[in-house]
Amino acid sequence: MRFSIRAAGILASLMTASTSAILSAQSGDASPSTDMAEQFGAREMVTNASLSPDGTKLVYLSPTRGQGVAVMVADLVPTPQTPRGVFRVDGEPERIESCHWSGNDRLVCMLIASVMLEGRPLYASRLIAVDAAGGEVKVINVRKGGTGMRLGVALSGGNVIDWNPSEDGNILMVREYIPQEAVSSSGSGTLIAQKKSGTGVDLVDTRTLRSKIVEQPDLEAMEFISDGYGRVRIKGTMSSRENAELGLRRYYYRKPDSKDWLPLSTVDKNRQGFDPYAVDPKLNVVYGLNRVDGRLAAFRRSLDGTDAETLVFAHPEVDVSGFARIGRRGRVIGVRYTTDAGEIHYIDPDVQKMVDQLAKAIPHLPIVEVVESSEDERKMLIWAGSDTNAGRFFLFDRDAKTLANLLAMRPGLEQVALGKMQSITYPARDGTQIPAYLTLPPGKTSASGLPVVVMPHGGPEARDSWGFDWLPQFFAQRGYAVLQPNFRGSAGYGQSWLKRNAFQDWQLAIGDINDGAHWLTRQGADAKRMAIFGWSYGGYAALQSNVLEPDLFKAVVAVAPVTDLALLRSDSYGWGDYAYVRDLLGEGKHIKEGSPAQNAAAFKAPVLMFHGDIDRNVDVGHAKLMDAKLKDAGRSSELHIYKNRDHYLEDGEIRAELLRTSAAFMEKAFAGQ
Repeated sequence: MRFSIRAAGILASLMTASTSAILSAQSGDASPSTDMAEQFGAREMVTNASLSPDGTKLVYLSPTRGQGVAVMVADLVPTPQTPRGVFRVDGEPERIESCHWSGNDRLVCMLIASVMLEGRPLYASRLIAVDAAGGEVKVINVRKGGTGMRLGVALSGGNVIDWNPSEDGNILMVREYIPQEAVSSSGSGTLIAQKKSGTGVDLVDTRTLRSKIVEQPDLEAMEFISDGYGRVRIKGTMSSRENAELGLRRYYYRKPDSKDWLPLSTVDKNRQGFDPYAVDPKLNVVYGLNRVDGRLAAFRRSLDGTDAETLVFAHPEVDVSGFARIGRRGRVIGVRYTTDAGEIHYIDPDVQKMVDQLAKAIPHLPIVEVVESSEDERKMLIWAGSDTNAGRFFLFDRDAKTLANLLAMRPGLEQVALGKMQSITYPARDGTQIPAYLTLPPGKTSASGLPVVVMPHGGPEARDSWGFDWLPQFFAQRGYAVLQPNFRGSAGYGQSWLKRNAFQDWQLAIGDINDGAHWLTRQGADAKRMAIFGWSYGGYAALQSNVLEPDLFKAVVAVAPVTDLALLRSDSYGWGDYAYVRDLLGEGKHIKEGSPAQNAAAFKAPVLMFHGDIDRNVDVGHAKLMDAKLKDAGRSSELHIYKNRDHYLEDGEIRAELLRTSAAFMEKAFAGQ
């Protein structure tokens, strides 16, 4: 298939014609600010963009005030029109997490809220169905039966596994079946009204809420995968027995003409074993990941009973992270991995050719991805971005060969000169080369003479990658050289790079982070103006860096940090994740030595912390404990707690305050040197 993109003519006309109308009504709440903290702290104006099955409408989420979110819908034919608001929530506490099309004029949206249960903050979610015009709102119940349900089921709004199983407006969703008693007509005793128990799959009409069982409930079921045509082909189970191996998953499959489950694979807690992701019914195969030489690679396994397995793609240096999929049926078109930037190894040559030509049509936005497509795959929703541009959405019509420029994710920053992100490596103290990203202020070519912010990522089993990031860009805008290290314990580089994990091997991980600061001083950066800033595990690393080397950083900023490993373990006691947390942290002297709150006396630099008071990832008690321990030791500590906010502080005003306060804190600390 051939594509001829008339790049210059298409882009020149559409950027001036259709874009301005759409951007003028992205959220309708505020005009752009000239305050850089507000600009960088603001939430993205477009998230969760999705095409209707016929490709004529676009839905996306846009922020309002605080944690509020608006659902916006735009008609795309004959040309893109000004979006209209379908509905919004104020985020206190409920906010909209996602919206997808269950039909050409019907949406299913997930709403989430942080709630307190037995003193612990947890997320609760629910699914609602609504017309594209905002009418006919219905709540989709995830449960069938009584109220004596498991905790996770009580809080979960369900999981849609197939958005196009048969008729327009229908979905396949996972449901929990709970035995229910019903009073008899005579009022004397009870009758069992619903005997089924466990997790199953239902076909649900999102207009009427009528449903029927597609997959009978199973007490040990934890995952189902459909083929995109309404047929469940894969089932994953996990045993709840006391002697069951922690994290062990077993998978089963069906042949196309059978309802019998056959063994597919077993996957352990280290992700060894074939882990299924997506079924292609036309090829009668399932795509999944397994380890090759310690790194995750993509495989394809036959579902015809032969168990034939083929390697699809393996990278010699990094893990495969998943699969690129398009269309209403989730067809696999490529394999995802990250070297410097996120990349896709396309297995569909037509899509590869299309993406290559689109990249030529948008040369200033080198990261190009197919986000979604119409059901017939003739209209494509494209996202393109870079390190200095948060990205834009485009609509590509494969038949008309036109590329419409739709929406910018951060329109207020498009005219702001941003710092370029460089992929670099530096030597750790044992000689290992640590991959990292260095963002310099606009116009700067080296870190010589510059103040520094070292910014370790969260996780710890995560990684940074090349592309736009609001946090380092804010500090680069203020004149800092910002270093983001993928220290040992980071994900994406194989099992040998993960080690045990960056809590148990904290000295190795924190040593790698600190060695990045030492490397910058050798490049001429100002050793007297070095700060460290981290969020979640990154906040832990920012604090623990001062335990390892108290004289290195002159200011420490930690957002939602873990501060005590024993407390982290006890926080989960009695809950379903206790065994996982216990295994993650292990036992030994590192529990105390690797806890910043237990080593507060070692600190020399002033500490600034931020934390939401309903954080389900890291309880706010961690920041409170650290603050108290530092003050008891006579050290400088400042703590900001945000009421009714969770781990991510998804509030533009709060994030702006966080940035503004952090910058002033660092500058004050440097002035005291």
